[in-house]
Amino acid sequence: MSELSILGVMKAIVPITRFNKGEANRIFDEVEAGGTKVVMKNNRPACVLMSPSQYESLMEMLSDYIMQEEAENRMVYYNPKESLSHEDMMRELDITEEELDGIEVEIE
Repeated sequence: MSELSILGVMKAIVPITRFNKGEANRIFDEVEAGGTKVVMKNNRPACVLMSPSQYESLMEMLSDYIMQEEAENRMVYYNPKESLSHEDMMRELDITEEELDGIEVEIE
């Protein structure tokens, strides 16, 4: 909740002039220690700085959200009568269980 306070917002703002003065390493240390920073150029947000782990976490959440939306959209039009059983699909693709036994699949 502190990120939403006025003080939190003020601490997150970084003027571009700090980069121009050679303070990039210090700014990166601040991002690592305190979280996201918004770089301002001509009084407008120019970019957002965050740690790689925070970026990765956001991308994973976005990916999960997109997959959930896709699943929900598919369920709207799901018709069990149009579905194939596992056995029917294997027959249609001409695949046997023995052929699949040697294949490793990693699911995240």
